[in-house]
Amino acid sequence: MRIGIIGAGNIGGNLTRRFTAAGHDVLVANSRGPHTLTALAEETGATPVRAEEAAHGAEVVVVTVPLRAVPDLPSGLLDGAAEDVAVIDTGNYYPRQRDGRIAAIEDEGLTESRWTERQIGHPVVKAFNGTYAQDLLERPRPAGDPGRMALPVAGDDQAAKAKVRRLIDEIGFDTVDAGGIDDSWRQQPGTPVYGMRGGVDAVVQALGEASPRRPADFRGQRTAGPGTRAL
Repeated sequence: MRIGIIGAGNIGGNLTRRFTAAGHDVLVANSRGPHTLTALAEETGATPVRAEEAAHGAEVVVVTVPLRAVPDLPSGLLDGAAEDVAVIDTGNYYPRQRDGRIAAIEDEGLTESRWTERQIGHPVVKAFNGTYAQDLLERPRPAGDPGRMALPVAGDDQAAKAKVRRLIDEIGFDTVDAGGIDDSWRQQPGTPVYGMRGGVDAVVQALGEASPRRPADFRGQRTAGPGTRAL
């Protein structure tokens, strides 16, 4: 399978390692250009490309960039992808730490991945967003292993979600269907499943215990006006 990865940070880099090790043809891109990905390419056999080329012929495209960078992705990002391409969104909203306040998320109540869909103009499957990058390398287990981790996967397109779940199983992890993209708040930062290293039962329980209200640390601060205080 051809897989395009846009973003070569901790998650993107380690997904490149896992997918190439599983025998997939991986195109990988970042914001700084292919020449900065030489070492990763030599290590993994992946092909470094420009971001606008990463989806060419791809059956799966992984978007793994900071949320603040999503609107700056090239237009026509998915041009040339397979007709039934599945787009994986690994993103998280960190308004105070990194991304600034995004009104559509804060005021309209959009989930992070619904907002990302609007930016790129294509449905996404939310996965890997609460997974420690090093766990992708150190914690894969064969199917049936009692210590196998499970990852929540949310998406509206059932065929795309099934494709992503098969891919995750292939690289050594179980999955739990976490519902549609409007349900994906259950796996956002600050929820019980975020960063969890449990199996299927533990992930199902954690998803059920999630609150739709964002913890204060993951809510953006309004700019204070006259007679008001910043939230």
